[in-house]
Formats: sequence, structure tokens, C-alpha cells
Amino acid sequence: MKRPSWDEYFLKLAMLASERATCPRMHCGCVLVKDRFVLATGYNGSLPGMPHCEEAGCLVVDGHCVRTNHAEINALCQASRHGANLDGATAYVTNMPCTACAKALIAAGVRRTVIFSDYHDTLAEQFFQGSGVALCRMPMPECTIHYDLAGFSSARPAHGHGCGCGGGNGNGPASQT
Repeated sequence: MKRPSWDEYFLKLAMLASERATCPRMHCGCVLVKDRFVLATGYNGSLPGMPHCEEAGCLVVDGHCVRTNHAEINALCQASRHGANLDGATAYVTNMPCTACAKALIAAGVRRTVIFSDYHDTLAEQFFQGSGVALCRMPMPECTIHYDLAGFSSARPAHGHGCGCGGGNGNGPASQT
């Protein structure tokens, strides 16, 4: 198995984030990264405390579901809540950002956006280009994540119940006698 590039790695994280999406119309994920450090993640989902599309149905206005925030907006909100400085950051997004999300990413200081799926928003592309934000299109990453659990000592249960704690009663590290 080939080791993924940083771009492939962070796009896979965006794909993983998209699995949390709650709108059946589109699952999208976003990971904000600076200096190879994840600052925030987001996926398209409802506002805190509000019903999800999966529960209440989509609220469609002018052909768009307005019940949910887009992945990029949720990631930007998480970054803001935790005081992250996005100046010069990269956004890894599973789909081409819409115009509103592109503008928000640009305003937040994102300097590079990496995608693998086009949303066909030419205005967003124009905003990225006009603002000097690099837009990089990558091929879709491999959809499977391979785990070689035999290679990790923490995955080998020493006591038979498979929790990975290494032994004992599961309340902490096992004593080494």
C-alpha cells in the first residue's frame, strides 16, 4: 500500500468528515489545515439544537436546502470558536465550494483550496482566482482505508477481551509484574 501524499491524506479526512453529514441531498466534508496541522473540520449539517434533514426533511428554498450549514461554514465556525488563525490555511473540501462558501473561505484567510469533485460553480472559481487563492483539483482518493491492525501493538489484546488496554480490568494500564 502506497503512503498517501499530504493532499490525499487531508482529502481522506474530509471524506471521513462528510460521513457525519445529515442532509441526504449531498454529503460534504471540509478540513482546514495550516502547516500540516488540522485546525477544524466540518460537514453539512443543521444548526445546533435544530432538527436534521434526516429527521424533519429538507427545507428547500430556490432549489437549495437551507436547513443545513455547508461543511465549509461549519469548519470556519469551529475554527473561530477555538481561536484558530486561518491566515494562509488550506481548505480540503470534498466538493467545489459554492459561491457563498468560497467567499467565506477567502475572507477567513484561506490561501489554497483542494477539491476532488466539481460543484460546477464558475463564480466561485472566479472569486478564488481573483483573490489569488489556489484551487487544486485532485483525483478522487481511494475510497477504502486499509487498516493493518496486526502492525499495531495496541490492537493486540493481551487479556482476551479486545479493548486494546493491554491487560488488567480495563480501568487503566495493566501492572507489569
